[in-house]
Amino acid sequence: MTALLIGNVGALADPRGMAEYRAKVEGTLKRYGGWFVIRGGEFSVLEGDWRPTHLSVMGFPSAEDARRWYSSPEYREILPLRDGTPMDLILVEGS
Repeated sequence: MTALLIGNVGALADPRGMAEYRAKVEGTLKRYGGWFVIRGGEFSVLEGDWRPTHLSVMGFPSAEDARRWYSSPEYREILPLRDGTPMDLILVEGS
């Protein structure tokens, strides 16, 4: 069952560190079958008040693959690069 990780990055605490994180994160996704469906870009609010700052949607073959990536040593290694930058991240299982 396909799974999506939906993330929103807040105001950058360290633009250089975040640039390095962004350069490295895709390689960590691929090791666990993941890919970017959406990475930033323009959006239009059709209903509600949600105004993401920088929206990303990542796809995985399964929720288990997404969880394995999130707790992987490869991803954990690059996490300090975004220290101080807030992020919301949710896992959604689809059919």
